[in-house]
Parts: sequence; C-alpha cells; structure tokens
Amino acid sequence: MPTPAAPLDVSQIRALIFDVDGTLSDSDDHMVERIQNKLRFLQGIVGESQLKRFSRWFVRTAEGPGNWMLETADRFGFDHLIAAFFDKRASAREVLPHHYPPVPGVQPMLEALSKRYSFAIVTARNEVTTSQFLRINNLEHYFPVVISSQTCRRTKPFPDPLIHAAERMGVPVDTCLMVGDTVTDVRAARAAGAQSLSVLSGFGTKNELQKAGTQAILDSISSLASYLTEAQLQLH
Repeated sequence: MPTPAAPLDVSQIRALIFDVDGTLSDSDDHMVERIQNKLRFLQGIVGESQLKRFSRWFVRTAEGPGNWMLETADRFGFDHLIAAFFDKRASAREVLPHHYPPVPGVQPMLEALSKRYSFAIVTARNEVTTSQFLRINNLEHYFPVVISSQTCRRTKPFPDPLIHAAERMGVPVDTCLMVGDTVTDVRAARAAGAQSLSVLSGFGTKNELQKAGTQAILDSISSLASYLTEAQLQLH
C-alpha cells in the first residue's frame, strides 16, 4: 500500500494535466449505456435499475484487465501494435458528436482556469480518438499539449507521459496537478512527482482512489474551478 499522500498544495500548482475518459469525456456512461442496450432483453426479468447497475459493474470490472493489458504491453514493448489497431479502427468509423460527449460543465471550467494555468492532456486513448473528442467538442484550443498512448514509449501508470507533458509546458513536473478518475491516474502522478486530484465521474471509487493516494476528490470535473479558487482564497 502506498504511503499516505500529503494534502493538496494549491499554491504550488502552475499547470493542470487532464485525463480524458471519465474525466473530461462522459464516455464511461456511454459505454454503460451501450452494454445496457445490448442486454435490454433482460429488463423484463431483472428490472431497469438492476440492469443498469449490472452494466456499470460489467464495464468497471472490464476496465481493470484492460488497464493491466496496456501496462503489460508497455513493459514488453508491443503496445504500438495495440495502438495501431485502435487508430485504424477509429479512422475507419464515422464519428458523430454524441459518441464523444463531454462531462457537463467542462467548457466553462476550462475557460475559467485557462487564465491561470497551463493545460495538457495525458490519456491512454489513441491519438485519433483523442483528437476527435477535442475537435468535435471545440476543446482543441485549450490543449496545445496532447500526450496520447503512443507519444512516449510508456503510458500511464508510468510517469513518462506526465514528465513529457510538463517539459512541453515548460514547468517542473512537481508543479503539475494530474486530474483523472482512476487509480492509474493517481499512480502516474505519484510516480512522476506531480500532485493528484480525482473525480468520481468515471469508474474509480472514493475508497480505492484514497487508498491509491490521491490528494483530493471531487464529484465532477465541473466543480474544479470553484474548488481551486476557494482553496487559493483560503491561503490569503
């Protein structure tokens, strides 16, 4: 078990590094909805609420082995084959805006914080779908630095992409705040020497995120601007 994390020090934050799925993008809920629709024939037997709970459990449970597979692929150097497959698959499909919905309140939050902090994306997504998400939702101009699964030799939970993002933004990595929804994001932040803030809009639970060592937890990314503003005011 990791050592307990120090309290979040907002006075040190100069840059924000954002995850995409479950953090900026409502893709986790979209995946749950897709599974629920596939199992709709069971609704008359188990009921809608039970089916929805099962669908969320199924997607969340599948995410763990998926993260393990990507981490193992990174360790053994064949992650580029997985990324190439997903890039090709994403490029061949017609992408519609509702396939990549942002979490409600993302744009106002980014607009408010962009005046005070540098921004970067660090995601385990492939480059094609990351670009699609930002372009479709008119978020590209907020993120001059985008680190996808293949930008560095290793992706999260390794520290490489966070260190690279900090270098691209021209700030020390220990002045960065990693904002994500999973234990993988927390592990990457701690390995890189960055601070960590978690949101509950994805599949990470409060208990497991705290055990991983995150330094703050919000229900949604939409409240990040008000949270950081209030924390800064308390320093004065």
